[in-house]
Amino acid sequence: MKALFLILFSGLKWGKIVTSGGSMLLSLVVYATIWGWPYAAGFIALLFAHEMGHYIAARQRGLSVGAPAFIPFVGAWIALEDQPIDVETEAYVAIAGPVVGTIAALAVYLWARSDDSGLLLAISYSGLFLNLFNLLPISPLDGGRITAVLSPRIWFLGVPILLALMLYRPSPMLVIVAILAVPQLVKAWRHDPRAPENVAYYGAALQTKFEYGGAYLALAALLAVMTYDVHEMLSQVHRTG
Repeated sequence: MKALFLILFSGLKWGKIVTSGGSMLLSLVVYATIWGWPYAAGFIALLFAHEMGHYIAARQRGLSVGAPAFIPFVGAWIALEDQPIDVETEAYVAIAGPVVGTIAALAVYLWARSDDSGLLLAISYSGLFLNLFNLLPISPLDGGRITAVLSPRIWFLGVPILLALMLYRPSPMLVIVAILAVPQLVKAWRHDPRAPENVAYYGAALQTKFEYGGAYLALAALLAVMTYDVHEMLSQVHRTG
């Protein structure tokens, strides 16, 4: 019986790996048919780096987590099989993705500058923009889960930004984010900071709020500057190309 359990458990783990790898391969093929294999592979690699940031942080906090899953034109995510016990843990897992993803995108950027490669520059831009977008202060994006350490009501600041993006550059991904955000916004509207369950979950120390708030603003500022600069570099490449 024990041997059978081990076989089944091993099969379950391998099943998760196969599912994750299959979804990654599907995204790679879809992106490659539009932008070519080199760009698609680079973009998927940066997505993977972002998700592994979440994965490692979740494991550091003792949370059970699934393998990354990929959906073309939507992105990727990892499923937390154990939920965070408090908002600081949630913020820690959330910010790890953009941090690792930004480091990976900056590494590609430096590689692009070293080799004077327009392709690598485009890949780095996709990673920088991806991580910047994920920092929008609205749940279920990473930014919403990070800023929840300050207050869930900060999610309402992300609404006008999301609406502006939907008007400026309509996309199915933005529509999906907006739909997923509605229940979270209702939750934020009804949030009672004095309720015992909210005190237990959201009762972070003032120093913790400052630490995560400062890290969030610093990361967002870095990504905003780098995304703009790389976009200008790509525009120059296109004009001279």
